[in-house]
Amino acid sequence: MPPSVPSPRRVARTLRTSLFAQVACALVLGIVVGRLWPDTATAFQPLGDGFVRLIKTVIAPLVFCVVVVGIAKAGNLKAFGRIGLKALVWFEVASTVALLIGLIAANVVGPGSGMNVDPSKLDASAIDGKTAGGSLPSTAEFILDALPQSAVGAFAENSLLQVLVLACLTGAALLHLGTTKVPKILPAIEQAQDVIFAIVGFVMKLAPLAVFGAMVHLVGEYGLGVMKTYGKLIILCYAVALVFLALLAVALKLVTGLSLWKFVRYTREELLLALGTASSETVMPRMMQKLRQAGARDDAVGLVLPTGYSFNLDGASIYLSIGTLFIAQAVGVDLSLSRQITVVLVLMLTSKGMAGVPGSAFLALSATASSLGVIPAGAVALLLGVDRIMDSMRVVTNLLGNCVAVFAVSRWEGALDAERAKKVLDGEITFVEEDGPFVVEGGPSVVEGGPSVVEADGPSVAQGGPSVERDGPLESALAEPESAEAPVTAQPGVTAQAARGDVPAQVDVPAQMVKEPASEVS
Repeated sequence: MPPSVPSPRRVARTLRTSLFAQVACALVLGIVVGRLWPDTATAFQPLGDGFVRLIKTVIAPLVFCVVVVGIAKAGNLKAFGRIGLKALVWFEVASTVALLIGLIAANVVGPGSGMNVDPSKLDASAIDGKTAGGSLPSTAEFILDALPQSAVGAFAENSLLQVLVLACLTGAALLHLGTTKVPKILPAIEQAQDVIFAIVGFVMKLAPLAVFGAMVHLVGEYGLGVMKTYGKLIILCYAVALVFLALLAVALKLVTGLSLWKFVRYTREELLLALGTASSETVMPRMMQKLRQAGARDDAVGLVLPTGYSFNLDGASIYLSIGTLFIAQAVGVDLSLSRQITVVLVLMLTSKGMAGVPGSAFLALSATASSLGVIPAGAVALLLGVDRIMDSMRVVTNLLGNCVAVFAVSRWEGALDAERAKKVLDGEITFVEEDGPFVVEGGPSVVEGGPSVVEADGPSVAQGGPSVERDGPLESALAEPESAEAPVTAQPGVTAQAARGDVPAQVDVPAQMVKEPASEVS
């Protein structure tokens, strides 16, 4: 067998160990099955829907734990407020740029020109079926909806904004009371966070099945013929998304010095899963892990990423701006510059209330058409056949836009370890599934009972205990308190649990590994 052809054993090992390979194969297989047996679309749909439900189960408690722990460890509520304000500024600028790029592209290309559609022949009632008769919230309703009516209701309804409010209040209360009055609350929340990450690890093993089911449903339900009918619109939306991501890459490089392409390679499994399931919520827990391990501080990750799911819908902004002009062109309505400015202003408001609303894109388009007064409301039905195809573009663009926002705001606030981020994106430090505590602040990463996180040219210690990076002192990771009564101070490279005495800091390490200094361990 030629050296360039991988052996069957190597292929089998890759499929067994690589989530990216598993999801990629499931994606291709789903397209093939959906194309050959379209009648099976409904039968396989529960695979994708069930996976999304399982992931949504842990999102709210995970966001709560990460934000509370982040605020408590940062020790500065004002800094947390600054992160939130800077994130909102970034979100507004990014989404406005996305809207403007979409409008410019639609004016230049004219995806709906020449269609000459008679809006009276379109079934406007189909929009009601897509939106379930709902409506977008007003500004006042949006603000009130972000405030929880009850602590249990926020988690039961999976309302991320309400959970964020509760988490901020809880973190502020912990800072106010201090560890002397409530010494056990923060450790309990940290342990709950570890349990949730372990659950995420279990659920992620089902990701290939979810992608397979979702793709069979997409291809079987809508078919590949829609690509011919709306080819020009689809190509334009995806091309504009690529242009916008290129601009994001430039902004990320200028602000942080990091490469967006390397980040895409680092998160390729999550991006492919989001692409296959058409849901960015399915990868939020893993993205939070990867951003934290890439040097972003807990409080920045916990606040910016979930908030971006409601306020920073860059992909949706591109789709809405292009979609509005596509509808106008298709029915023969020429929108003047003043009306296009109105489109931007309306979409800047309506796009913020889209998250979690069924058929939100059609509601936003209908609201925009109504505000212009020249586009028939029923014309929005033109996009019913192509909306699901656009989900993949919207999801990936939204997700990358929010991740770039995390890095940018973290750097802006001084909450980013840029050196560590570069090493992680370069592959010098590998990602480790967080089944246990992960410590970045004040020292290297430590993962108990799991594989080592090491630099490419650095040694590691992983004999059934914590993994210690090259620059972390081995002695501090193996040290044991002199007495049970003596206060313990956490050292760099030691987990918070070990420092508190919740778990023994001493581990069994072969004698030959501790005779020499840590820098000489191999």
